[in-house]
Amino acid sequence: MEDKSKQVAQWIVNAKKMVIFTGAGLSTESGIPDFRSPGGVWDKYNPEDFYFQNFIASEASREKYWQMATEMWEPIKKAQPNSAHLAISELEKLGKLDCVITQNIDGLHFKAGNSEARVLQLHGTAIFVSCLSCKKRYDRDEIQERIKKGQKAPRCDDCGGLLKPATISFGQSMPEEETQEAYHRSSTCDLFIVIGSSLVVQPAASMPLVAKRNGAKLVIINRDATPYDDTADLVIHGQAGPTMAGILEHIKQRLGIGN
Repeated sequence: MEDKSKQVAQWIVNAKKMVIFTGAGLSTESGIPDFRSPGGVWDKYNPEDFYFQNFIASEASREKYWQMATEMWEPIKKAQPNSAHLAISELEKLGKLDCVITQNIDGLHFKAGNSEARVLQLHGTAIFVSCLSCKKRYDRDEIQERIKKGQKAPRCDDCGGLLKPATISFGQSMPEEETQEAYHRSSTCDLFIVIGSSLVVQPAASMPLVAKRNGAKLVIINRDATPYDDTADLVIHGQAGPTMAGILEHIKQRLGIGN
């Protein structure tokens, strides 16, 4: 493990354009439940009830959606960045990060100190609520206060449109601009590091292959095996936080930076 961490650190130091791709493994290490695991939200609710088309079509579906979304919001709101988030933020400060492509909706990269310009959120964000009609954006806590006061499916103050957390639901189109940009960054980087993703949710999971096919080195850091382990130049099976903290230490040593 130590030798692998040193190798990744050297590749990061040498890289001209590094992309980091993050998944649910980072969130769970910050105490946010994996909603697909036993005992998670999808044990209590049927995911098919939350398709975007149902949200649009039915007030009852919207009320059930907001009930589920409220349950999910509490652990997200309380969560704090772990040492993997902090290491990624530090890499931006060191000028070693082209961008983060994330499947996570929890905003923890921003809490850790990454700038908005460096983070592409493929599945949207739970931190804000947006109107599906006029696109007005609301702070999430403001809308949750309305729900506490009895609104079951809140609507926009300005136009009366449907309000929904700014996340991508089942059946909802991926954000076109962010997705195109993520593919572009993946195809032009020289080092692509996957952290905490099982690499099974498409189309995001194809981005490591895009990077590899265009000549980038591919590193996968994940607790469990992924479908692309055999394709990667280096694989570390371990927790994201301790692994990234160790890699960052090696980078600082190579760059002559004290703690």
